[in-house]
Amino acid sequence: MKTILITGATSGIGLSLTNKYLKQGYRVYACGRNFSGYVDSDYLTSAKGNGSLIEVVFDLDDSNSILDALSTIEMLDTVVLNAGTCEYIDDANQFDAALFERVITINVISIGYCLQALIPKIKQGGHLALMGSSASYVPFQRAEAYGSSKAAIHYLAKSLQLDISPEQFTISVIAPGFVKTPLTNKNDFPMPMLIEVDKAAEHIIAGIDKNKKHIHFPFPFTSFLILMGSLPDRIWHWLALRMKR
Repeated sequence: MKTILITGATSGIGLSLTNKYLKQGYRVYACGRNFSGYVDSDYLTSAKGNGSLIEVVFDLDDSNSILDALSTIEMLDTVVLNAGTCEYIDDANQFDAALFERVITINVISIGYCLQALIPKIKQGGHLALMGSSASYVPFQRAEAYGSSKAAIHYLAKSLQLDISPEQFTISVIAPGFVKTPLTNKNDFPMPMLIEVDKAAEHIIAGIDKNKKHIHFPFPFTSFLILMGSLPDRIWHWLALRMKR
């Protein structure tokens, strides 16, 4: 039986990935902070498949909790470090340093501790996927914290790709556009080409199956942002300011 570890497995993309991998017959280490309330939810339905579910509980803002919880994990075929948060800086002139620290801690620092614990546990020929965002391609208003954290994840993944050979295991960075999740439900702005969470999970699984190093979707939206990011900054700044109006 193949094994996979997924962080942020209690909601959104992580929950959908957990369900789909269970149905494929995987042993899934589903990581989250709180599993209460899921006994009668999608987990129970998914567990009726051929796979098996193991709950792993830890807090992303507690490094000791991460290392302790992951120390007992067995060897893994696949790791998807999906967990994260999103908060916005509403007034850059009154910069919220505490908010910035929260986002960077959850979205970046915790990943370092997960990598310390899990890289030695990934099997030869396995796969490591880090959840980035298409927000890293170009700057967005109010995204000083979230965008910075996801840009760091993109750089981290690309640097790891240089230091760990694909013969050891493949490393991917995932860059979704807007996905309908509990996090994006809080957004108070237009979200072009918003896709359902199950469709996002399907894109991720297909990318991992094909050993893609860069998994981005929906393709028209993310390709547009990649193009904008390759052009002089003034072009995107002009367009972004007009979209804001």
